[in-house]
Amino acid sequence: MNSFYKKDAWQIIEEGFHPGRMKESESIFSIGNGYMGQRANFEEHYSGDSLQGSYIAGVYYPDKTRVGWWKNGYPEYFAKVLNAPNWIGIDITGDGEPVDLAKSEIKSFTRILNMKEGYLERSFAVVISGDKTITVNSRRFLSMEEPDLGIIRYSVTSEDFDGKLGFTVYIDGDVKNEDSNYDEKFWEEISKEINGNMGVLVTRTLKTDFHVATGMIFEFLKDEEVITVMPDNTIREKYVAATVLLDVRKGEKIDLYKYVTVLSSLNNKKEHLLTDTHDRLGDAKEKGYARLFAGHTREWEKIWATSDVKIEGDISAQQAVRFNIFQLNQTYTGKDSRLNIGPKGFTGEKYGGSTYWDTEAFGLPFFLKTAEKNVGKNLLLYRYKHLEKSIANAEKLGFKNGAALYPMVTMNGEECHNEWEITFEEIHRNGAIAFAVFNYIRHTGDEEYMADYGLEVLIGISRFWSQRASFSENLKKYVILGVTGPNEYENNVNNNWYTNTLAIWTLSYTLKNLRILAKENPDKLSDIYKKTKFNFSEETSRWEELIKLMHLPFDNSRGIFLQQDGFLDKEINPASIIPSDERPINQHWSWDRILRSCYIKQADVLQGIYLFENQFDTETIKRNYDFYEPITVHESSLSACIHSIIASRIGKIEKAYELYLRTARLDLDDYNNEVSDGLHITSMAGTWLAIVEGFGGMKILDGKLFLHPQIPSYWESYSFHARFREILFEVRVTSESIDIYNLSGEELDLSVSGREYKIEGSNSLCLNVKADSIA
Repeated sequence: MNSFYKKDAWQIIEEGFHPGRMKESESIFSIGNGYMGQRANFEEHYSGDSLQGSYIAGVYYPDKTRVGWWKNGYPEYFAKVLNAPNWIGIDITGDGEPVDLAKSEIKSFTRILNMKEGYLERSFAVVISGDKTITVNSRRFLSMEEPDLGIIRYSVTSEDFDGKLGFTVYIDGDVKNEDSNYDEKFWEEISKEINGNMGVLVTRTLKTDFHVATGMIFEFLKDEEVITVMPDNTIREKYVAATVLLDVRKGEKIDLYKYVTVLSSLNNKKEHLLTDTHDRLGDAKEKGYARLFAGHTREWEKIWATSDVKIEGDISAQQAVRFNIFQLNQTYTGKDSRLNIGPKGFTGEKYGGSTYWDTEAFGLPFFLKTAEKNVGKNLLLYRYKHLEKSIANAEKLGFKNGAALYPMVTMNGEECHNEWEITFEEIHRNGAIAFAVFNYIRHTGDEEYMADYGLEVLIGISRFWSQRASFSENLKKYVILGVTGPNEYENNVNNNWYTNTLAIWTLSYTLKNLRILAKENPDKLSDIYKKTKFNFSEETSRWEELIKLMHLPFDNSRGIFLQQDGFLDKEINPASIIPSDERPINQHWSWDRILRSCYIKQADVLQGIYLFENQFDTETIKRNYDFYEPITVHESSLSACIHSIIASRIGKIEKAYELYLRTARLDLDDYNNEVSDGLHITSMAGTWLAIVEGFGGMKILDGKLFLHPQIPSYWESYSFHARFREILFEVRVTSESIDIYNLSGEELDLSVSGREYKIEGSNSLCLNVKADSIA
């Protein structure tokens, strides 16, 4: 752990230049707007260690799989969101000497990520030509109001000399991914043009043939007045630039405004890209920086009004949760059902920017509670649209009759992950997608979704579970063999409790909804039967048998669910005995040693208890928590948040706080020494959930909202916003009171710590913890 950045409620602040942490800071200070994203690379040339990253949502390349031993069923490629043309470039010179912070003498350096208004700002002073000093201030943002626009205000001041400043403003499409399997470049040029202060580069991706137009237009101001410039234009393969040389006097400041638009064939016709780019650039320049920035900040104001968490008395926790909320909303806005949430978002190349089960298990609950229901619905529609390809994925592995296996990693519905223990065995992802349908409906009340979309998905997944299970004559039970559960430090195990539990639940939930629809809309059900070729009596008779006879490993002596068959054959020792210089174990131990150990990467049994908490009494939850948490090393970003929520539910509030802080500051403090690869976007949702579902005790059962607020001793107070059935409310908690504000017009019915209440629209409920006996 390394608390490197200055603590501030609304900002991430880096003071001083630290080249050894460049890649980490590039990740931390990334910006995005759901449509595209940008790592915190410098505008000016930097020859030091850096990971250049500009990303466009939905634009990807199928990089050919590279494995040592090919196995039948392997996908042919790993889909990767590409490092796209670099649009931020502004090289500068002072009296002919290039500024390069890897080589220049630096007098001061500060970098700030302003989360309230959504921009990155950087200031530095540098010595040029031996003894002359210039200061630079750059601010950039990706517009949340007009998401195809990126804007940079780049200001240079001569501190102590009269001379010349040179600016080369450019777009560079000659880029590649560092994680390219065969060191290929994935872009080729279609066209380019540069005319004075406006340039456009049009490129296309190999294989997938996405066309992207990246255009720029710029202007210079001196003393706040626009000045006329005569740029020298440069054009070469995949590159357009304009160079301007300006006289500057001591104390004088020159402002450069660079307006950029990025248009792709996902949203624009290929043949219109060039003209559309010209139009967008003209419109952006006409509106100007101030107007565009004002529109951008208004959108952030709306976001914070429905998702902010306020913590008093703990600046470290406050900064962390806002950082996580900020990055989540930069990554996904829910406006396009073709897009999803990559585990690294727009902050790095690891995991390819593709979709994992993380979305349904962690990302969806956050957006269900903070955004309008169409945002969560679009996440589900993304999976619905991939149903046919998920059926094709299952067919490749030998499944039949419409069984669907959703991919572990995907961009378009096809599986593109090539580690056998994940691709073939981590099948619990199917259960997460089925549960997401249930979770969406219970949060929003959108019952029509089940008939229109959800039931088809549930049938496909239930067919998979039916075919994946086999009958054990020895146990006289159905078993699911050769799987990997959420704990990826165990591979090829039999009867992972979490996986088997999800299979039973999915089959039961599908049966329940088939019967409901048979009563309420038999014509619609008939259409679904025809579309899916479903035979109710034949298929569901097996489902009923599986539900009744599924094997769920259990240890009677301890009263706990076993992670899988034979788990107790391991030597059980707490993770606390592992020497600190051997943590994380995935960076120090052999894989063989990890597999033989009892240590758990992330919540596995406890992941199931989190999902189905209402099925277990408190003592059962405690026994399982007390057994599994001490042997969990939390080396997945998805781990600490689940443990924190469960700890809150069983009254271990201080342990919950410890785990909350770990998940909240996972990236800011780089717990696992991996932030240089990018941030952990999906686990950031778990940070928010650890407060709202953990400390706040929010849950939804049988269509009703429940709260059971508690407060860590480290906090003076905390508050959060959340939604239930489109009703927005705010909860404020201190050690003495719980105040709930209904911010919508409809009545809010809820239970608070076991007591029933009604709050009229635009009214509040104020409870004294001691007086109302709800401690």
